[in-house]
Amino acid sequence: MTVLDIRKVGDPVLRRRADEVTDFDAELDRLVRDLTQTLADSRGAGLAAPQIGVSLRVFAINPDLPGNDLQLDHLVNPVLDFPDEETQDGYEGCLSIPGIYLDTRRRMNVAAKGFTKQGDPVQIVGNGLLARCVQHETDHLDGILFIDRQDQAGRKRLLDTVREASWFEGLPAPEVRVSPH
Repeated sequence: MTVLDIRKVGDPVLRRRADEVTDFDAELDRLVRDLTQTLADSRGAGLAAPQIGVSLRVFAINPDLPGNDLQLDHLVNPVLDFPDEETQDGYEGCLSIPGIYLDTRRRMNVAAKGFTKQGDPVQIVGNGLLARCVQHETDHLDGILFIDRQDQAGRKRLLDTVREASWFEGLPAPEVRVSPH
């Protein structure tokens, strides 16, 4: 296992739709272990493969998130379903945009189907923070960042703040998109 550098906003890999995983092999096992270790080291709630420069549909989540009854620490090729229209507002941050937290609207409840690193089918059903995390990480796999979920004024404030951040120097200007979800 290795702790890897986390890519920051402005890196093009964060804006591409990640490829489906087709091989459930030792390379995927290593990727999941690296994601899990990097997430643990950063003390975040979740981390998607594009955030470490790998354009595959895999993310790691903190197994201790409230509601994670399976204590699942990763999901491969997730597909989300929303059982209702209920939403939640809450502060959200991103390891690829360090130090910035914004009120972000998400769905309250989610059912995420996917696979384990061994290729076994699995489903995560959750609400609240777990639902927020699963949606956030799946957005990463679609090339969407949480800044894309802000209104125009919020996006402008965020971009101004990012441009002034010490870690941003030398990165290309971040692109803001409208989320398809």
